[in-house]
Amino acid sequence: MGESTVIRAFKYRFYPTKDQSELERTFGCVRKVYNLALEARSQSGRQGVRLSYGKTSSLLTEWKKSDEYQYLREVSCVPLQQALRHLQMAFAAFGCGRARYPRFKSRKRSRASAEYTRSAFRFRDGELVLAKMNAPLAIVWSRPLPPGANPSTVTVSKDSAGRWFVSLRCEDPTIVPCAESMRSIGIDVGVSHLLVLSTGEKLDNPRHERRERSRLSLSQRRMARKTKGSRNYEKAQVRVARIHARVSDRRRNALHKLTTRLVRENQTLVIEDVSVRNLVQNRRRSISDAAWREFRTLLEYKARWYGRRVIAVDRWFPSSKLCSNCGLVREALPLDVRWWTCEGCGVTHDRDVNAALNILAAGRAVTVCGDDVRPQRDSPGGRLSTKQKPEPARALLPVCD
Repeated sequence: MGESTVIRAFKYRFYPTKDQSELERTFGCVRKVYNLALEARSQSGRQGVRLSYGKTSSLLTEWKKSDEYQYLREVSCVPLQQALRHLQMAFAAFGCGRARYPRFKSRKRSRASAEYTRSAFRFRDGELVLAKMNAPLAIVWSRPLPPGANPSTVTVSKDSAGRWFVSLRCEDPTIVPCAESMRSIGIDVGVSHLLVLSTGEKLDNPRHERRERSRLSLSQRRMARKTKGSRNYEKAQVRVARIHARVSDRRRNALHKLTTRLVRENQTLVIEDVSVRNLVQNRRRSISDAAWREFRTLLEYKARWYGRRVIAVDRWFPSSKLCSNCGLVREALPLDVRWWTCEGCGVTHDRDVNAALNILAAGRAVTVCGDDVRPQRDSPGGRLSTKQKPEPARALLPVCD
């Protein structure tokens, strides 16, 4: 990361006044401009003509002058222009193969948000005033901004539970790389235990969704008895969304604390490249509740912040079936077998701890072979770097501090 300053977003909840609740009109205009621009670019693409960002910006000017879309002139022009930039980024991601073709935004399913740049807001003495508004937002400052913070963009959003948020993007000079450490750790994710570390520590799975399952089921049954599209149905939807939001907030808070601790304590963190998307297709609610994908995302960007390294070993690496003492691989190991004894050396293993030890050993092998964080399927010679070391896994294990 070097000496570059970290740019991050600080998200706060705020309570709009009656006049400020007109922000919902801005959300609608942003969504309308995005959909109009997407339709124009799609039509031109079918005709073999490429419509650039500059041309869509000219179209926006024409739409605002027309009688059909005259309501676009009632809101700030900056969020509308930002919607065109977001669409341009979506097409760029599609062109690079990182995302699928952009889709139209929906009033009921898409995220309601509007982004303001510096020319469309004023931030002074802890007060934020948006364009087309006279009073500052009533923000609940749950945590302080960095000293001398000067936000570059402000994003206002409203979630399905009816909560309003404002996100301020600014530089954070307080985040600096941690001191070098010799500690390395292997992490095995699971369901019965959220994480099992190579040190033998097991972290229980809080199961946030299970704690609210009865209340959620009751609210969903009540919503199912309402007439779709009615006012009572919308109220019931908000009640269900609030339960989901409470579960999500608790889960994210626990993962933030856990990942921060792991990153600060260890120089190298080795995880397994788990295909969460394929696993959740089997309707495994427990996997979704464990949030393995979010855990990895938080771990990776915090490691970049603090000068740590995250290594992901290949998902086909036999971490559970490989003996961490002698390197013998079992032919089969059913999921209900939590303890097993190696036929080669006679050592009895805890399945999860053994997997964490082997993941750490494989990660150190990846480091020796110079692989990237992402596992490589097509390495030279047709073999993965984790399989190019003839020594057993125990020869690669670090000495615990």
